[in-house]
Amino acid sequence: MREYRPVKKRITVSIGESVRIVRELQELSQNQLSKLTGIPQATISAIENDRVQLGVERAKVLARALKCHPGVLVFPGWELPEEAAA
Repeated sequence: MREYRPVKKRITVSIGESVRIVRELQELSQNQLSKLTGIPQATISAIENDRVQLGVERAKVLARALKCHPGVLVFPGWELPEEAAA
C-alpha cells in the first residue's frame, strides 16, 4: 500500500453507474450478466439506469459474477481514509 496515491480527478457515480462500469470492465453484456446471475436482463438495465434499487442480495449476486466486493457496487463514492493509505 505504500505506492497508493489518490487520483487527481474524481467523478461522482450512482450505484447503477458503478454496476454498469464494472460490468463493462469485465467485457460482459447485460445478457451475459443475466445468464451468470439469474437476474433478468430488464432488471439489470433498470438497476444500471437507477430505476430499481440494487438491494443487498442482488449486490452479492452481481458482485460474485463481476468478481468484485459488493461494497464496490453499493458504495461507489466511498473514499479510503487518509490514515489507512499510509
